[in-house]
Amino acid sequence: MSRFLPYPLLTASLILMWLLLNSFSLGHLILGTVIAVAASWAMAALQPDKPRLRRWHLIPVLIGRVLIDIYHSNVAVSKLILQGKRSTRRPGFVVVPLRLRDRTGLAVLACILTATPGTAWVEYHAENGRLLIHVLDLVDGDLWIETIQKRYEQLLMEVFE
Repeated sequence: MSRFLPYPLLTASLILMWLLLNSFSLGHLILGTVIAVAASWAMAALQPDKPRLRRWHLIPVLIGRVLIDIYHSNVAVSKLILQGKRSTRRPGFVVVPLRLRDRTGLAVLACILTATPGTAWVEYHAENGRLLIHVLDLVDGDLWIETIQKRYEQLLMEVFE
């Protein structure tokens, strides 16, 4: 069974998501199953490392922080857009030194920063641990560095390293 379905949970999740996004019919069930099995085989070909979670109990804390920050960022970006004053916006780039080296932790951090309106993960240098992000309204670069390091990186290191 593991050769045919190397990632059965992924396969089942993708089939369920396909059926939730489309109306249920036999055709959609078959198409969703074919796509899910192909995705499972693609994941097996990539041979991703299995993430090692050290402290499961901190994951809800991280999710809560992310949801709160996404909400506040949505409000701030909405205000910027609705004001319509382009001259008040100060877009810019910030270089954030990271101590986090776990690949899964870095991927989660990339998802967090990209999902938060007004920020985007631009580039990461693995050799020196420097992260380049773009901020829609850059008021204080040091505040962004401190926020990422203290709110996310520290917690991700506790979970993954």
